[in-house]
Amino acid sequence: MNIRKILAVWAAKAACGACRAMGRQGVTWAGKLALMICPSILREMAGEVRKKIFIVCGTNGKTTTNNLLCAALEAEGEKVICNRTGSNMLNGVAAAFVLAADMGGRLDADYACIEVDEASTRHIFPQFTPDYMVLTNLFRDQLDRYGEIDITMDILKEVIHSAPQMELIVNGDDALSACLAMECRNTWTTYGISEAVTESGDDREMREGRFCRKCGARLVYRFYHYSQLGDYSCPQCSFSRPPIDYDAQEVQVGEQLSFSVGKEHIIANYRGFYNVYNILAAYAAGKNAGLPLKNFNRMLKNFRPENGRMEQFRVQGSGVVLNLAKNPAGFNQNISAVMADETLKDLIIVINDNEQDGTDVSWLWDVDFDRFGSQQINSITVSGIRCQDMRLRLKYADIPSLLEADVENAILARLADGCGNLYVLVNYTALFSTRNILKRLEESRP
Repeated sequence: MNIRKILAVWAAKAACGACRAMGRQGVTWAGKLALMICPSILREMAGEVRKKIFIVCGTNGKTTTNNLLCAALEAEGEKVICNRTGSNMLNGVAAAFVLAADMGGRLDADYACIEVDEASTRHIFPQFTPDYMVLTNLFRDQLDRYGEIDITMDILKEVIHSAPQMELIVNGDDALSACLAMECRNTWTTYGISEAVTESGDDREMREGRFCRKCGARLVYRFYHYSQLGDYSCPQCSFSRPPIDYDAQEVQVGEQLSFSVGKEHIIANYRGFYNVYNILAAYAAGKNAGLPLKNFNRMLKNFRPENGRMEQFRVQGSGVVLNLAKNPAGFNQNISAVMADETLKDLIIVINDNEQDGTDVSWLWDVDFDRFGSQQINSITVSGIRCQDMRLRLKYADIPSLLEADVENAILARLADGCGNLYVLVNYTALFSTRNILKRLEESRP
């Protein structure tokens, strides 16, 4: 019996419970405390997973993809460990295992689905070797923390090389992700969308993968979906979009999403074209691991996006949608999802610059905010630590905004005098607190 391991589990559960009692998430502290007491606990517990371990990496879509994959496995009757809250650094990953253990420090899990921050893979891979890595996309994100995209790719290449038996499930529509897979010797599988779906692709969008990683020439696109995702090829060398193993066809977007993969027709009551990629990635990962996924559509019908991923609330007679928007590519897709709702709407944009957000908010100038200069928008309120920066950005797009630094006051004001349809777009550290505010207001309705 490993007394230190058991003490770590007890301490982590107690710390998490105390934090939640105070209205805090508590996951990171639980994992940190467990690792302090028993430094080998993550390695030991990962070894108790009976079948396979998936990790999900990439700039955008990690949490949704990981949670969808977990739900798909559970729908097949499997027992799964998952860091559902999106705590994806070493402490959060450790907490996912520790908090799932019983009071004797034992796990009961067939699979693990673990979202992992790209920069944190260097700390997590020495603890355990995953069987599969799902790579969603590679966009520019938090320059002050990650640096340029080349640094992120170098980190991922290093850890992939350290796990030669790990299989990759890669977004083939992303030239950067595909190139990374080609440069590694691991077995890899692709998913993607081989037909033009919308006309939302815009030359003004920031596309990090516009140049060939092999020869430096500008890539040519037959079409693209958004940012750098699409059907690309290099006019000067042999690099091009790889053949797609899990190909979404007959894609429909709007009030719900639908597409076909082989003989499977998939329907989901979500908005946002980017969610086609998230669903497709989860499907490809499960099928590639040999699971039948017979209940995939039923899972999608019952799946409720949480943690601020197009999460819906009903507060004081108003519909409220909360969504995370933390970098240019993600924010541009948020804008597309908001504007797809053609009814009148109010917006609150919350921007913080805490360490987890990245202290450099210059990325706001790469977002296509002028699309909010529409008659569909009833009002825009800017909030959060860097609300003045956000207000200035909108001013340069000739879009007026209201200023309210306190998020709860901003929400209450729009509920009182808004049009009854409110979207709240937040970056990372504003997510949990804003979600708590909305949950409390929803639960306290008369």
